[in-house]
Amino acid sequence: MKILFKRKFKLTTLLISLICTSVVLITVFLLFASYQFEKKSLTDTYLSLNSSKSEKISSSVNFLSKSMRISLQETTKYLRDHPEMTDKEIQQYLELLRSNSRYFNSLSWTDETGLVRNVAPITVGLKGNYVSGVLKDSVNAKVPMLAPPFTGLTGRMMVFMSEPYFDHNGNYRGIIGGAIFLQEQNVLSEILGNDIIDETGSYYFVVGPNGKLLFHPDSKRIGEFVEGNPMIPKLLNGQSGMERIVNSKGVPMLAAYNFIPEIGWGVVQQTPVSYIDGLLKKHIQNLLLTILFPFFIILVVSISFAKKLAKPFIDLADVVNQFGSDTKIQPPVHQSHWNREADLLTKSLIIAVEAVEKNKNKLVEEAMTDSLTGLPNRRKLNEMMVSLANQKQLFSLVAMDIDHFKSINDTYGHQGGDEVLKYLAKTVRSLIREKDMFFRYGGEEFVLLMSDTNTSEAYMMAERIRTTIADTISPIGKSITVSLGISEFPIHTQSLGDLFIFADKALYQSKTNGRNQVTIWQGPYNSF
Repeated sequence: MKILFKRKFKLTTLLISLICTSVVLITVFLLFASYQFEKKSLTDTYLSLNSSKSEKISSSVNFLSKSMRISLQETTKYLRDHPEMTDKEIQQYLELLRSNSRYFNSLSWTDETGLVRNVAPITVGLKGNYVSGVLKDSVNAKVPMLAPPFTGLTGRMMVFMSEPYFDHNGNYRGIIGGAIFLQEQNVLSEILGNDIIDETGSYYFVVGPNGKLLFHPDSKRIGEFVEGNPMIPKLLNGQSGMERIVNSKGVPMLAAYNFIPEIGWGVVQQTPVSYIDGLLKKHIQNLLLTILFPFFIILVVSISFAKKLAKPFIDLADVVNQFGSDTKIQPPVHQSHWNREADLLTKSLIIAVEAVEKNKNKLVEEAMTDSLTGLPNRRKLNEMMVSLANQKQLFSLVAMDIDHFKSINDTYGHQGGDEVLKYLAKTVRSLIREKDMFFRYGGEEFVLLMSDTNTSEAYMMAERIRTTIADTISPIGKSITVSLGISEFPIHTQSLGDLFIFADKALYQSKTNGRNQVTIWQGPYNSF
């Protein structure tokens, strides 16, 4: 019997592993299948919703354009039927029409020669000027036109709709035109601007025939050429559809786009894929909650049944579990197990724990050391400041910055800059006391931490450092200078965050006063 128990048994299979693996695999397959089905369902649903909304918006925009066109036609008809109207009366009529219909930001009559005869509001300032470019093309066309977005004579980005004006004798008298100023409040933004970004993050925009944005939730983008969006070329070719795309900002979207042939505009409605991903995540979470209870029952039964069989591995798992904590790993007690695998794992784990602890200590040291200068870094600085503050110990903080370091990098290259940083670190370490601690905070910024040292004593050391650096030739063949700022704990403040800010402000004052100086923080004190 004793010989039997000394024998190391090979564990070929464990019931608990078989049951748990089976349940986990079934769960994973179920979750995967459910995820794929739900993903396709949500994608199809939101593509359909976006398609429906883009069609609705397109219909609204098309109706608006027709209403605007009718308004211009009625205006030309009215002027034709009232040839006796004076220039002043036409001006008043245009002003009244613009105020009542609110279709256009401005209305104008440009005669057959390209002269702006009337414009409302008069403050637009174009009356008496001759038009050119797109506006001149509209005059010469003698047919109804809707110009693509362009920048007018007033510097405004606009869309211009025109209607030819013939008098009662059939003579061509120019065009009656209406302008929508895209980057100002207009009828397009009033119609489309309600709830343009909903709770799902969905939004829509309108693009003109030349690829410029006519409407967008971000008004700053209006008038911008849309580049990098794969839907825009399709819209400009008169296509409509829906698909998953990556927009011009690099954001995955479920988008539907609709072309309006009557005016050549396109409407795009899109929903961020991230919102769909959020719904999928919530779906999986709810599904997990549903299957959690039966999974737990099976797990408890299997663990109870195989507890004795799995006992040595549980003990080893407890040790392995310590690898994720900040505490020192306690290696397992080496004892002979009746299970061969458990015995081998215990011995191996003891070796692994020793190696991990050794590497962990090495990594911690490397994580707190600047690789270039060999100085402790910001993380070590924070740790030492907290330690001194917890001990209620007086100390001074000296913030140090190399003057004109950017020009050093620009002139001598980053390799030259690195040599200057290493030279500064070596020089300062040779000057400070053994108990003082010197850190590289980042870039060309350094911090000196001086325990049991008030600002007067710290100032003397800072001056010594400053003058030594200024009087010594650096690796770039000439001397450099440094600016320094000093604050003291707890005289200046008991807040470590404020203490560093005060030292930094004092450093900034040294910079402001001409650099190559030492400044002690002179702000209001918080008494200890």
